[in-house]
Amino acid sequence: MVRIGVVGGGQLARMMIPASINLGFDLAVFAEEEGSPADLAVSQVGNYREADELEAFARTVDVLTFDHEHVPINLLEALVEQGHKVFPPPQALELTHDKIVMRERLAGLGVPQPAWFTVHSRSDWDRAVESLGGSCVAKVPTGGYDGKGVRFVTEWDDISDWISQGPVLLEQRMNFTRELAQLGARSSTGEWATWPLVETRQVEGVCSEVLAPAELGAKESELAKGIALKIAESLEVVGVLAVELFHTDQGIFVNELAMRPHNSGHIFTELSATSQFEQHLRAVAGYPLGSPHFVAKCGAMVNVFSRFDHAAWVVGDGISSRVKVHDYQKAPREGRKAGHVVAVGESQSPLLASARETARKLGDARYDD
Repeated sequence: MVRIGVVGGGQLARMMIPASINLGFDLAVFAEEEGSPADLAVSQVGNYREADELEAFARTVDVLTFDHEHVPINLLEALVEQGHKVFPPPQALELTHDKIVMRERLAGLGVPQPAWFTVHSRSDWDRAVESLGGSCVAKVPTGGYDGKGVRFVTEWDDISDWISQGPVLLEQRMNFTRELAQLGARSSTGEWATWPLVETRQVEGVCSEVLAPAELGAKESELAKGIALKIAESLEVVGVLAVELFHTDQGIFVNELAMRPHNSGHIFTELSATSQFEQHLRAVAGYPLGSPHFVAKCGAMVNVFSRFDHAAWVVGDGISSRVKVHDYQKAPREGRKAGHVVAVGESQSPLLASARETARKLGDARYDD
């Protein structure tokens, strides 16, 4: 039996559990704290930033993968040197740890992306703003996620506090018509498979809704798949790769990357023959990849924020059995993803309406009348 270790006990690790059971894998989770969403599979609780603790966990599994991108790269490199299998490999994960490294590597691959500058000083700022225009997007290179560490800026003072901590990535502010995500998976044997492109809708930098498939022309859809494949093969990614994209009148441009199951791929659990969680486990284990084809025409996913009201499950509440509900078992907190709902069928508009109404009944105040 293949024993797969997952660093991080969040909802992504939680949703790998049923996939691992179906595949006959033994899943072990290294969680940061007791009572994590993936508690059912937790075999170790501790600090993944401590080399001794991470190495002890790695010795108990056949391959190591991740629920998040926060494990220091130098610790992962040390594990590889010791002979442990780490997927995705550290040289690929480095792009998800440092946005400046990501921009540099993608530029080397010739992948379309916003114009960007690394800002160390006021003189760097002046040159960048002259080139990019008056309004830019500033990002801290490391540690930012779900809209954190990102600012729309027009003045030096907007980033002066960040500069005191290190360099800042300054990017062109894209005039996009919508945001997209191209997900695929590459196995340790080099096999590659992609799901259809999806549209993502953000609220304050956090994914709120996903529509699948995205309504985009065949030429641009193939371009998105080609970009993802080029990145995956060039970086030797193993596992699920999510490429977040801006769709503009000038084409599509890479925003950010994730090398693990991704929020935009939750919809595939119901809509695809193979979920992103099953595909990720297949990929890191070196198993043949599953089919990514859709089992229904289209689907809609809505994240549930802040709290998840279990009272909504009582008989007579009106939650449709056709809408699939996923509860992350997280303590309520303002702005926190508490779960998601998915509806699949033949027409996207009523599916989205049904998913939104379900999220409202489960406690998401965004959809209150």
